[in-house]
Amino acid sequence: MTDSHQPTLEEVARLAGVGRGTASRVVNGSDHVSPHTRVAVERAVRELGYVPNQAARALKTRRTDTVALVIAEDEERVFAEPFFAGLVRGISRAVEETSRRLVLSMVPDEAQLSRLGQFLTPQHVDGVMVVSLHDGLSLPGNSDLPIAYVGRPQDPDACFVDVDNRGGARLAVEHLVARGRTRIACITGPQDMASGRDRLAGYRDAIEAAGLPFEQDLVEPGDFSDAAGASGAAALVDRRADLDAIFAANDVMALGALRELSGRGIGVPEDVALVGFDGSAAAAASSPVLTTVNQPLGDLGRSLVEVLARRIEDPGTESRSIVLPVELLTGASS
Repeated sequence: MTDSHQPTLEEVARLAGVGRGTASRVVNGSDHVSPHTRVAVERAVRELGYVPNQAARALKTRRTDTVALVIAEDEERVFAEPFFAGLVRGISRAVEETSRRLVLSMVPDEAQLSRLGQFLTPQHVDGVMVVSLHDGLSLPGNSDLPIAYVGRPQDPDACFVDVDNRGGARLAVEHLVARGRTRIACITGPQDMASGRDRLAGYRDAIEAAGLPFEQDLVEPGDFSDAAGASGAAALVDRRADLDAIFAANDVMALGALRELSGRGIGVPEDVALVGFDGSAAAAASSPVLTTVNQPLGDLGRSLVEVLARRIEDPGTESRSIVLPVELLTGASS
């Protein structure tokens, strides 16, 4: 009689002398294993005749081993801005270590989000991570599907991971005040996102704590784009020729502002000091090197994956949200 026993991943791990998680990473093609370990696991797979059976595993566990990452922006912005590149890299690496698969969707409007809702079901994914959700947009609800957000969403009961946007903006402006700047302008982030509102609030906190007047004509609205940084700087300089510093709510806008100021013959930092927010590689490569608030994108991505994984493994667990600290990286622009 033929032996109908199908080798298990646990048996592969035992024969290879590694843990089950390590064996799983090799079987699923992860790069995060040593060459020696990979050889040992692959030899055990061949000797035992182990064949991964995703369909059978899904039926047994009622899981797909797939998670979705939804970014509520268009492709042009996602691929152009270093924030998204760093965050997606951190998320992808963390998901890979869990032996799950990652599905990425970029959906900039309500219509596309609604269509995506047909896919975001327990039959297709085990959970969803949502990035850059603007006010007025909503992810189609599924009460059976764990969801974790980057950034504080409007739903007070939602699970999210974020950085200390308000505290970071306060650091940036306190630094400018300490350098003797007294007419400090702000190019804001979008006010339909918590990060944009929090960074403006942090700017105002620091201005008022320094005993400086909060002046509305030193505030210019922005949307985190390069164009908004350039046009914001132009509008501020035209309106307030006496300004001596600008806090831009992200590095992309700060670099747009730097280009505009330089094009007008305004020295940075001699005439106008400049600080951004992100800690991007572009900030470190700019001339002058941009002073910026560094947000730990790798830790942000990893924390998001960990929070979602806990909700997947234990659906009854209480929602947990995490706010990560930031730090000021001082360059020559301030």
